[in-house]
Amino acid sequence: MTSPVSFSKRGAIGIVNVNNQPVNALSQAVRQGIQDCVNEGAADAAVTAIIIIGEGRTYMAGADITEFGKPPMDPSLHAVIETIEDTKKPVISAIHGTALGGGLETALACHYRCAVASAKVGLPEVNLGILPGAGGTQRLPRLVGVEKALDMMTTGKPIGAKEALAQGVIDHIVDGDLLDGAVAYAEQVVAEGKPLVRVQDLEDKVAPARGNDDIYENYRKSVARRTRGFFAPDQIIDCVKDAVNLPFAEGLKMERERFVKCMTSPQAAGLMYAFFTERAANKIPDIPRDTPLRDLNKVGIIGCGTMGGGIAMNFASAGIPVTILEMSEEALDRGLGIIKGNYAATVKKGRLSQDRMDAAMGNITGTSNYEDLSDVDMVIEAVFEEMDVKHKVFARLDEVCKPGTILATNTSGLDVNEIADGTSRPGDVVGLHFFSPANVMRLLEVVRGAKTEKDVLATVMKMTKSIGKIGVMVGVCEGFVGNRMLGPYLREANFLIEEGATPAQVDAAVFNLGLAMGPFTMSDLAGNDVGWRIRKGKAGERRNDVRYSDVGDRICEQGWFGQKTKRGWYIYEEGSRTPKPDPEVEAIIRQSAKENGIAQRDISDQEIIERCFYSMVNEGAKILEEGMAIRASDIDVIWLNGYGFPSYRGGPMMWGDTEGLANVVDRLKHYQAEHPGPFWEISPLLIRLASEGKTFADYDKE
Repeated sequence: MTSPVSFSKRGAIGIVNVNNQPVNALSQAVRQGIQDCVNEGAADAAVTAIIIIGEGRTYMAGADITEFGKPPMDPSLHAVIETIEDTKKPVISAIHGTALGGGLETALACHYRCAVASAKVGLPEVNLGILPGAGGTQRLPRLVGVEKALDMMTTGKPIGAKEALAQGVIDHIVDGDLLDGAVAYAEQVVAEGKPLVRVQDLEDKVAPARGNDDIYENYRKSVARRTRGFFAPDQIIDCVKDAVNLPFAEGLKMERERFVKCMTSPQAAGLMYAFFTERAANKIPDIPRDTPLRDLNKVGIIGCGTMGGGIAMNFASAGIPVTILEMSEEALDRGLGIIKGNYAATVKKGRLSQDRMDAAMGNITGTSNYEDLSDVDMVIEAVFEEMDVKHKVFARLDEVCKPGTILATNTSGLDVNEIADGTSRPGDVVGLHFFSPANVMRLLEVVRGAKTEKDVLATVMKMTKSIGKIGVMVGVCEGFVGNRMLGPYLREANFLIEEGATPAQVDAAVFNLGLAMGPFTMSDLAGNDVGWRIRKGKAGERRNDVRYSDVGDRICEQGWFGQKTKRGWYIYEEGSRTPKPDPEVEAIIRQSAKENGIAQRDISDQEIIERCFYSMVNEGAKILEEGMAIRASDIDVIWLNGYGFPSYRGGPMMWGDTEGLANVVDRLKHYQAEHPGPFWEISPLLIRLASEGKTFADYDKE
C-alpha cells in the first residue's frame, strides 16, 4: 500500500510530505511514514536539514480519532516525536492551515517551526475530555510559560501565527509560498550553524514558577466557573505543574498516566460521542449526497427585530448578500442600527476586525417593498409567532418570489405543513428554527414539511455549515424536538415545587447535574411573561382532567416577570443578576398546593433529577418512534447546542443510556403509579430497548 508520507529533496533540504486528506490526521500509516522519512533524511549524507510539511489545506490537525479505543499500533506518536527530536540534523516544521493536537505536538518535537501568516496552532484535546498525551503538556509551558500554556490547553482555543511567533511557539513567519519559504529558512538555519533546539531542554520560561504552587490553585479558582464539572482541565493543570517541578522524563510519565485516566473516563466518552454525532446530524438517509443543490447567492429576511436581525448577521458575516424587509422605515432603521451596534461591540472586544464589520454591513440592504425580494434565492420569515400573520407573509412571498426560491419560516413550533399548504409551492417551504440570539447560537432545527422537496433540504443542510450553524433535521410536531422535550422538563419542575420542593432546590439539583442553570433561574432570565402569554392563549384548550400548575401564572399576575422586573421566581437586588429566594413566592406555592389539594412533603434531589430528565428521555423515545428525529444522537445534538445540556454527558439520550434504560423504565413505572394520567405514558420503543438490554446507541445502528 502506498504510504501517505513521501520523501523528496530540494537541493540539500529533505522534504517530508504528509498527504492524508482531508486533515492529515496522524494515523498509524502517517506516523510510520514520518518516522521512516525522517530517518531517510537523517541517513542521507547529502541532506543538511529536513522539513516536515502537510499537503492540501492543512499541516496536521491531530490524532486519528477513529483509532481511539482500539489496540495501539506502532509506532506510537511518542516514538515518532523522539525520532524527530533526536535527529542530528535540523528538523523544521512548515505549518499552514492548522497544527492541532498531535499535529502541534509533532511540530513541538522539531528543532524549529515556521508558518504562513494565516496558520493557527493549538492543543484542543480538552474538547474531547482528554489532554495532550504526546508531550504537549510538558513542552508547551517550556515555550510560552505557565499561564499561557494553561489557557491554551484548558480552553482548547488555537492561536494565530502572529501570536504564536510572539509567544515562541513558532520561530519564523513565511511570506509567499510556504515550501519555498521553508526551504529558504532551513538553508538559513544551516548556513548560520544554528543549534538543534530541543524544547524539552528549555528552562527559562518554567524556572521562575518552580516551587510556587499558588499559581495552580489560583488558576483553578479563576477558571472554576468555565471548567465546572469537567475532569480534563484539572488534569491538565496538574501536568503543567509537573512540567515546572519535575525532570522532563518524569513529567512525561505523569502526563501519560493522567492521559489514560482521562481517556477511560465517562466524560471522554460523552465528549467524543458529541464530536461524532455533530457530524452525523448532517446525513439524511433518503437524500443522496449527490442531490443537486439550488443556488443560494442572495437571501431575503422578513422582519428586522431581534430574530430577523440576528439571522441576517449570519448570512452577511458569511459573505452572502441579505435584503431585510420591514413594513416601516422607522422599524427598519432601528433594526439596522441594532445590527450595526452588535457588530461594533464585537469589534470593540477584539473578536472582529473593522474591515470585516464593514464588509458584513455592506452585505445588508434594507427595504420596505416586497418587490425587492423578487430576485432572492431564499427568504426567511421572522415575524410574530402567529399563524394568521405568517399566512399573510407567505401569500405575499408566493406572489413576488421567483420560481425555485426557498421559502423558510423561522418558527419555534407552528405547523410548517399548514404554512406550506397556504402557498402554491409547498415543496419549496421549509422550517428553520433559529435559536436566540440567532447570531450567536449554533443550533438550527431544519423542519422537514410533508411536501418539502429533497433538493430544498439538501441545499438548506449545506447552508447551515456555510453560516457556521449545526443543522439538525426534525419533523413537524408541536415544539419540534427541542421545545417538545423541554415541555415535560418544565412541567415536572413546576409539579415538584407544588409537592414540596423549592425553586432553589430544583435549580440546584439541575445545576449539579451540569446544566448552566435550573428551570426557574432560566425562566427569570428569559422573562416569565413570555410563557405566561402563550399559556393564556391556550387556556381554552386545557383539559380539566389533566393536572395543571398555576403557580407561574400567579407570579406573573403580580407583575413579577424575572430579572427585567427585579423579581420573578427569585428576588434580584439592584445591579445584580444573582437570584435570592423569595419567601412570598414560596407562600404562593404553598397556597396553590393547598387550594389544589396537593400535600407537600420532603423531596430528594434524586427524585428531582428523575422526574425532570427521565420524563425528557421518555419524550425523546416517543419522538424517535414518530419519526420526528432521525437518530437519538440528533436529539442529543439539539440539547447540547440549543439548551445547554452538559457536553461531557453526551446529551439526554446518551445520559439515559448511561443511567440504564431498564432503570429508567422502572422509575417511569413508579411515577406512573404515583401520578396516573397521560403524562407518564411510557414509550413502547423505550420499553422494547430496555427489555432487550439495548441502548439508544444500538437503536441508531438498527
